[in-house]
Amino acid sequence: MLNIVLVEPEIPNNTGNIGRLCVGTGNRLHLIHPFGFEINDKNLKRSGLDYWVHLDWHQYQNVTQWMEQIPDKSRVFLMSSHAVKSYYDVQFEEGDWLVFGKESVGLGAEVLALFENHLTIPMSPLIRSYNIANSVAFVVGEARRQIGLK
Repeated sequence: MLNIVLVEPEIPNNTGNIGRLCVGTGNRLHLIHPFGFEINDKNLKRSGLDYWVHLDWHQYQNVTQWMEQIPDKSRVFLMSSHAVKSYYDVQFEEGDWLVFGKESVGLGAEVLALFENHLTIPMSPLIRSYNIANSVAFVVGEARRQIGLK
């Protein structure tokens, strides 16, 4: 199992989509407040369909509260379009924490400063970033491939 972390998610459709991905891949979702929507938002439910009831998820009031749950901070990987190291250059392990920032600005400098493992998803210079749901799917797919999860 992997731990997927969304820091201050803003768009319910993306969070619902990522929740559905977590159910389908057997991963746990961690959501850090504040959110740009209510958990009962109809768009969240529409994107997650009826899978949300099967989702293993936790919510935290802030980053500090979430960090208390992490047994090994060296296994936390922050995704940033400003990072130099590609997520292809990491050997993922069972239980790793994959952290994604809010849709509008990504992860803030204060969160990035808390951990050393910053990764990027290679992309064409014609775009600034990928949609967060796509980004999560890319990284989860590669991590699961490496770990050998079916």
